[in-house]
Amino acid sequence: MEQRHLGRTGLRVSRIGLGTLTWGRDTDEHDAADQLKVFWEAGGTLIDTADVYGGGEAEYLLGRLVERLVPRGDLVIATKAGSVPDPDRRFDGSRGHLLAALDASLARLGTDYVDLWQIHAFDPGTPLEETLQALDIAVGSGRARYAGVSNFSGWQLAKAATWQLAAPGVRTRLASTQMEYSLLQRGVEREVLPAALDLGVGLLPSSPLGRGVLTGKYRTATPSDSRGASDQMAPFVAPYLDQAASSIVDAVATAADGLAATPLEVALAWVRDRPGVVAPIVGARNAQQLSAALSVEALSLPDEICQALDDVSAPVHRYPDQDWSTL
Repeated sequence: MEQRHLGRTGLRVSRIGLGTLTWGRDTDEHDAADQLKVFWEAGGTLIDTADVYGGGEAEYLLGRLVERLVPRGDLVIATKAGSVPDPDRRFDGSRGHLLAALDASLARLGTDYVDLWQIHAFDPGTPLEETLQALDIAVGSGRARYAGVSNFSGWQLAKAATWQLAAPGVRTRLASTQMEYSLLQRGVEREVLPAALDLGVGLLPSSPLGRGVLTGKYRTATPSDSRGASDQMAPFVAPYLDQAASSIVDAVATAADGLAATPLEVALAWVRDRPGVVAPIVGARNAQQLSAALSVEALSLPDEICQALDDVSAPVHRYPDQDWSTL
């Protein structure tokens, strides 16, 4: 699998990442092991998790599997901290919480360091410089090799990245930002992606298949074994089952027919090769699903197909978003 630099850093990662959101909850150890082996054998290196996935079970499971199946040095392990199970405070970006969460993650993962440590979301209740200092401490102490953020808006990302760049050699530059991005969700193109490109921050798209909708599985009905049929995950899928999304899915299916490919491959190739994107993070129910996603490595979309998909999924930009002066 092709490797790409993560932002403006020397770290290289596979251009498809493996997500572990369901590990330890819906994905058991056997299926997780099969996924990890398939991913590694295909040349995949980037594995993304978080301290809250499965209540910590995803990290624990990943740590056990790495010890048994895959050499630690062959993987780029990325995890996150900052989300908390508190209805009154969804995110805690305080230095104390973040560093304690990192130590707990390392214990569950069974490793002395993570390759990429990410702030899970912006915490408006904590000064940003305090949150970012936790990244500096983590990298300075060797517990993290690189640092990034997740779910930061455009101004939040720009402020954080600029703050870190203001003291080179003292503060750790942001390597990445992880955001939802797909043909069904192009909101990052308004402010986040321009900021990331300008500041040398690599984009790691989550839900690159539109929460599974872009595979076409929901075109006629909701499969009984899909996320859309799950009580827990149905609300996650529901926003992308409207008429606007249906038109985009139809266009993806048409493109796939013309290319002798699958809708999954077309949708994933589109987001993988967007400017600023480093590696879409793909989650799978089993190894067969993951293998289907990894088959995209052989596909590059023709320019005319990319343009057609761009047109049918184009978001509406209005003042004061980028290009507002043309309206």
